[in-house]
Amino acid sequence: MNILELLRPHLRNIKPYSSARDEYTGREGVFLDANENPFGSATSESFNRYPDPHQKILKNRVSEIKGVDVEKVFLGNGSDEPIDLIIRAFCEPGVDNLILTPPTYGMYEVSAQINNIQIKKVPLTTDFQLDVNNILDSTDERTKLIFLCSPNNPTGNRMNEEDIESIIQNFNGLVVLDEAYIDFSEFDGFIPKLGKYKNLFILQTLSKAWGLAALRLGMAFADKEIVNILDKIKPPYNINGATQKLALEALNNVSWKDNHVREILSQREILKNELVQLSGVIKVFPTDANFLLVKMDEAGRIFQSLIDQRIIVRDRSKVILCDDCLRITVGTSDENRRLLEALKSIKDE
Repeated sequence: MNILELLRPHLRNIKPYSSARDEYTGREGVFLDANENPFGSATSESFNRYPDPHQKILKNRVSEIKGVDVEKVFLGNGSDEPIDLIIRAFCEPGVDNLILTPPTYGMYEVSAQINNIQIKKVPLTTDFQLDVNNILDSTDERTKLIFLCSPNNPTGNRMNEEDIESIIQNFNGLVVLDEAYIDFSEFDGFIPKLGKYKNLFILQTLSKAWGLAALRLGMAFADKEIVNILDKIKPPYNINGATQKLALEALNNVSWKDNHVREILSQREILKNELVQLSGVIKVFPTDANFLLVKMDEAGRIFQSLIDQRIIVRDRSKVILCDDCLRITVGTSDENRRLLEALKSIKDE
């Protein structure tokens, strides 16, 4: 596959913005090149200097943890930035199209709409798996991207590995595989397959298992040619200095993440077992994520009643295939107990 043939023509020879930190990469010296304030800032730490636009130290640490070449790592402002960039790089507005498989993460559709890209929707099957034949049959010569989410949001389940590979192997565009919840799954994910599939673009994040949602740091893994393209069109300082510093601190403590993932998985099992015993709960769907999709009687009323008790879950009742369903994030032991007590009190009304 020639990645450049998929790229929008006007971007093939684009030259990225050259920042002051590109021209001099040393850490020591008298910095009079970037029009920064030399006196620091009124914060506990000084952030008056522009951050590394290439996040070299942080990328090296991500590379070590994920077992992937650093040239195949892209860091974005949340996963939303690489989602937007991959669409902007490969889809011609008003001409090209992409495929979504609802129910799925809503930002894919929003980014496509912002960029004026036609959206083709191929819903999941009734058991929330990929309809492989219909997905491939829906592609045409203007289909550039297929977005897949596994484990899926909002359903929580993992897609069949063979189905994902079949789509990658039989599609002449890029397959964007969102693995935001992969740390909560027994499956290791598709990063080890990057060398096999040049058209695979994987999204992961530090917002979930790593507990860093407020930092907005998303990770993308792909063939180095794709990463080079995104590096050319991203804003020069897309990852701020505070985020780089705090993310590196977290990534140097993998055991913290591992311990809390184990606790979340334990609480997930306890919560699931308690929910299935409640009257009015029709089904708790299988999950590989840190949340449960729960089908129940009068989901809308229960959702509002929980809000009245300041317990916030997500009402997915209006999402395709998710009628009367609430999405419930696994909380701490105390938070889960309060949720269950609230649900029991609502049912007793």
